[in-house]
Amino acid sequence: MKLAVPTETRAGERRVALIPDVAGRLAGSGVEVVVQEGAGVHAHFPDALYVDKGATLRSGVLDTVSGADLVAKVQAPTPQEVEQLAEGTTVVSFFQPASQLDTVRALVQRRATAFSLDLVPRISRAQSMDALSSQATVSGYLSALAGAVRLPKFFPMFMTAAGTIPPAKVLVLGAGVAGLQAIATARRLGAQVRAYDVRAAAKEEVQSLGAAFVELPLESQEGSGGYARVQSEEFLARQRELISNEVAAADVVITTAAVPGRQAPVLVTTPMVERMVEGSVIVDMAADSGGNCELSEPGKDLDHHGVVVCGLSNPPSSMPTHASFLYSRNVANFLALIVVDGALRPDFEDEIVAGSCVVRAGEVVHAPTAELLSGGGPNQSPPQDTSKESAP
Repeated sequence: MKLAVPTETRAGERRVALIPDVAGRLAGSGVEVVVQEGAGVHAHFPDALYVDKGATLRSGVLDTVSGADLVAKVQAPTPQEVEQLAEGTTVVSFFQPASQLDTVRALVQRRATAFSLDLVPRISRAQSMDALSSQATVSGYLSALAGAVRLPKFFPMFMTAAGTIPPAKVLVLGAGVAGLQAIATARRLGAQVRAYDVRAAAKEEVQSLGAAFVELPLESQEGSGGYARVQSEEFLARQRELISNEVAAADVVITTAAVPGRQAPVLVTTPMVERMVEGSVIVDMAADSGGNCELSEPGKDLDHHGVVVCGLSNPPSSMPTHASFLYSRNVANFLALIVVDGALRPDFEDEIVAGSCVVRAGEVVHAPTAELLSGGGPNQSPPQDTSKESAP
């Protein structure tokens, strides 16, 4: 079986789907691994490392994917990239199919099979393949650093001969994977951290990291499996009203609520920003999907009445070495389910394989995506959990 790893083409994407060590293990198991020249360079994995591990280099994308049984990517391929694949090729990547319908249509035309790692079921057996969580860990870490860099104050308390400097006050909205990592990182930096989540069950996790849990007189929004469910606009409006004082008192607010394939909920409004003290910072991890702060713009820092609103865009790409390390392990663990004895043999009776499949041999088998393709709007897709953030 031939596995191809082309260079990522999305602007600003620095990650690679397979790092050399993982490519080497796959090559040692009988898989022919072909990597496009330069695919890992931006993540600081030079071509020579791939060759040393047994992979073959190709100079262009066509040479790389030609004859490939399986293609591994980080971002979903564009429709133009899909046209370069042979009929029947299998693709594994972060598809987020609700926002990639043109790509799904192109895959159907090529009679391809596509697995999306953001659809891997949230069961214990699939944890090692949970790329959403691995990349959210990177995002949460970076969000705390982004706040610390932009805040014109120290994060930790300092006792000096010139006087005592109190610790910065950090508020984290959302205690999913990214939120918990943001809490942990801000705490390591010495900040005083408070956090809020719509799930009452998150209180114990927040407190275990040394942060205070903000309790609001609202009904817990616990969904299936202990994850949060999508909230109504009425709930969000009441939540914004109640959380406003917490936002106003914070030096740094980190927002983490993102839902794959859906508009991010607005947690921080413009009037809430205007109540914050000048010099305060908002770090919005959901900027790519509309933003948790209504002032956010992806990839930009905006100054509004002296408050910096930082709209993070594709944060895992800012730490491509370890983001690629984690993602590559997720890919390899998933491939272990669909590659048997060096051959591509997905078992669609396996709930992980079936649950993560978007297109199978040219047929759309992911029901929400099929509904969208048949004319349903993006907001008609079924509710999704909000406690695990979207990475790419």
